[in-house]
Amino acid sequence: MGKLRVGGGEARGRRLKAPKGIRPTQGIVKAAIFNLVGPGIEGAHVLDLFAGSGAIGIEALSRGAAQVTFVDREPRGLAILRQNLDALELKERAHVVRGDVVRWLESSPADVGQAGLVFLDPPYDDVVLDCALRVLDRTLADALVVAEHSRRQTLPDLNRLRVDRERRYGDTMLTLLRV
Repeated sequence: MGKLRVGGGEARGRRLKAPKGIRPTQGIVKAAIFNLVGPGIEGAHVLDLFAGSGAIGIEALSRGAAQVTFVDREPRGLAILRQNLDALELKERAHVVRGDVVRWLESSPADVGQAGLVFLDPPYDDVVLDCALRVLDRTLADALVVAEHSRRQTLPDLNRLRVDRERRYGDTMLTLLRV
């Protein structure tokens, strides 16, 4: 298991477990995400989609998010996510969903509509990112979306979500979109 740490907030410096075979967001990219989001995290309802070990959502909780919904379909990643939430005593502000992200987005418009911040970190170069963004484009009310993807992947044309900023870190691209 790789060693990850929480970078800021109440759990700063605490270690997180990460399952083998999952590509956790690099420290520099994670720091960049929260620098770009800024104080908007405080009190926000957050969706951590393709959550893996939950490092991004846990960072959001540590930095003052009101609630994070973690969605992923991999049981071993979710088991480690639950261990991380227990160890950091953050589970009362977390909701963990095992399921297909796109299906969950389509079947949970109320949860999606409440979100002020959405993180997406799907497998690189996977069409599932386009599908998830299209559903978010239809259902988000007023939110900031942060998509982590390969720099080779072009995002789909969307109706309501517009690219606000982009940052590149090696092969990783962070794209911020706003309604």
